[in-house]
Amino acid sequence: MPAKPAPIKKSAKAAKKEEPAPEPAPEPVPEPAPAEPAPAEAAPVEAVPAEGAPAEAVPAEGAPAEAVPAEGAPVEAPPAEAPPAEPAPPPAEPTSEPLELGVEDVNDTSVTISWRPPATIGNSGLDGYTVEICKEGTADWKAANEELTVSCRYVIKNQTTGDRLNIRVVAMNAGGRSPPAALPDTVLVREVVDRPKIHLPRSLRQRYVKNLGEKINLVIPFSGKPQPSVSWLKDGQPIDTKKVNIRNSDKDSIFFIRAAERVDSGVYEMCVKVDSFEDKAEITLQIVELPGPPASIKIVDTWGFNVALEWTEPKDTGNTAITGYTIQKADKKTGDWFTVLEHYHRMNATISDLIMGNTYIFRAFTENKCGISEEATVTKTSATIQKTGIEYKPLEYKEHDFSEPPKFTTSLADRSTTVGYNTKLLCSVRGFPKPRVEWMKNQMIIGDDPKYRQMNNQGICSLEIRKPGNYDGGVYTCRAKNQHGEALVSCKLEVKQPVIADADKK
Repeated sequence: MPAKPAPIKKSAKAAKKEEPAPEPAPEPVPEPAPAEPAPAEAAPVEAVPAEGAPAEAVPAEGAPAEAVPAEGAPVEAPPAEAPPAEPAPPPAEPTSEPLELGVEDVNDTSVTISWRPPATIGNSGLDGYTVEICKEGTADWKAANEELTVSCRYVIKNQTTGDRLNIRVVAMNAGGRSPPAALPDTVLVREVVDRPKIHLPRSLRQRYVKNLGEKINLVIPFSGKPQPSVSWLKDGQPIDTKKVNIRNSDKDSIFFIRAAERVDSGVYEMCVKVDSFEDKAEITLQIVELPGPPASIKIVDTWGFNVALEWTEPKDTGNTAITGYTIQKADKKTGDWFTVLEHYHRMNATISDLIMGNTYIFRAFTENKCGISEEATVTKTSATIQKTGIEYKPLEYKEHDFSEPPKFTTSLADRSTTVGYNTKLLCSVRGFPKPRVEWMKNQMIIGDDPKYRQMNNQGICSLEIRKPGNYDGGVYTCRAKNQHGEALVSCKLEVKQPVIADADKK
């Protein structure tokens, strides 16, 4: 009787996917006979799966056949291979506390805070931050944010005006909570719209100088909301309200002194404050007046027409720097004072150009930016300019000898004239003493002949011949003579007949 065929082994996956099917008629599978192992090159022979059943791999020919369980026996799965063991991860650790937690802004319903990430985050990373608040006087800490925030800035909203809050921030990760970073002081929930600020005028940013007795009225604006509180100090001490009147408004502070005194000089500090916010400004006030006179002045030396003076600084400078000195002199005979030096910076001087035989005294004034001192310091002694035996010797003057014999600078020129027409002969001569001039015609002295008119003006010699006739022609000579000699100059005069037209002859 043939044996029953062994059931084919199914894989786990095939078993899961298999659905119940109608029972097919199993085909007999012959039991493989034991055989020698086939060579590696032999192709494996696959078993044909039964109809309606999933195909499974059949061992190759010559391979040892697997034991076939009896019908109805449970099928055992092959043992699974164990995966390689992996190293256990290190335990998660929390981060360090957040850094530099501070308040950015506060108003009547919210507080804005900011911080920096922790210095140490570790291998678990950083999931976010929890902001926790607690009202002053309680220990009930509550989270202000329902979900973790990854930003380093957070606005705590919906708070009650007037509450004081303790605030802290905790970093969170897989390792849990970090140590908290807390604000050192409580935060008052109150509106601070503008931080206090002093708007110091430009004229008060440097030393403010006023003369003694002047009125001081300074207006210093400021801003801030809510209304800042204003306080004043002088040289680090509370201000004396008897001397300085302070009036504050919501926008400025008025600093008023009716009549300034020297003791009012100093450094005044103004402070405006809103809660923990404040602003300060300094005003340096200097009250100055006229200086005192120099402490002393003396005559150091006297020589010739000069006097040397020295003086010392005044005891009272008027609370400001000395800018110079004014030196005056006076003759004891008249007592009138005259300024010899003004705006002089040195402490000694030489006064020159004094008058011989006079006795002088001197005085000095001090100058600063307010003006010249009302009083002066006078020398206790006087300086006399002695008369010395000075003999005046005028320079010898040698008179120049201007003596010169006559010399004609312009000679006579030959002339021609017409009968009946006046003519004039001209020449010029020089000499010292003034030479005597004579006119001659054909070597004969003319003399006082009324036909001739002789003139000599500043060395210009002229001879006018009135209506010359046919016999007035000839050689005319001008002779100049003085004690140093004489000079002659001559010319020829030709007298022509007038031309008569032919019609006139008939």
